[in-house]
Amino acid sequence: MDRDLQDFVQRVFACSPEAAAAIAARAARRAYAAREVVLRQGDACTDTWLVMAGRAQALVYGAEGQLVMLQEYGEGDLFGAIARLDPEPHDADVVAVEALRAALFLAADFLSLIETHSAVGLAVSRLLLRQLRAATGRMVAQTTLSAVGRVHAELLRLADQPDSAGVRSIRPIPVFSAMAVRLQTTRETVSRAVNALERRGILTREDGVMRIVAPRRLEAMVV
Repeated sequence: MDRDLQDFVQRVFACSPEAAAAIAARAARRAYAAREVVLRQGDACTDTWLVMAGRAQALVYGAEGQLVMLQEYGEGDLFGAIARLDPEPHDADVVAVEALRAALFLAADFLSLIETHSAVGLAVSRLLLRQLRAATGRMVAQTTLSAVGRVHAELLRLADQPDSAGVRSIRPIPVFSAMAVRLQTTRETVSRAVNALERRGILTREDGVMRIVAPRRLEAMVV
């Protein structure tokens, strides 16, 4: 028995050790390198992925050829065929943003787990609701904030809680190209916005850490 996987399943689904063992027994570990395509748009999807570590994005190309992020998946998130038996063409490429580890289930097995273990069904409902809220938040930001304002808001979202000096930190420093896709803007816009914050003394970068030294000033710039 994969003890680490079982412990992870128990934490994500908030279930008993016995249920976690039964769920983990249906899964196989998978690992993907950064920028590796996990699932291609148009592929008939018959599997369910549970993210254990790392991040992935569901991406499509817009009408003008730009990349558009439909969803982002982090630790504890699910993607692929969820609660569905008939294989359907997947509507986006799912690409690992960074090194990704996941538990892979056959869709039929995962549906059986939902039916057998109420904790799994409840967890799936919560996860899907969280994804819907995130997508709604991105739509609101897209229509109400400027591109630079979205960059400022995203930096605040990524930052830790303030330390004793009021400084908020982001570890590791975000990848600007990935931020640009998430915010539906360009890498150059993200880079210019961050550089402008550094020049104004609102933000610093050093030793792999980005620090927001004046978070209240940054909050006022989210427009």
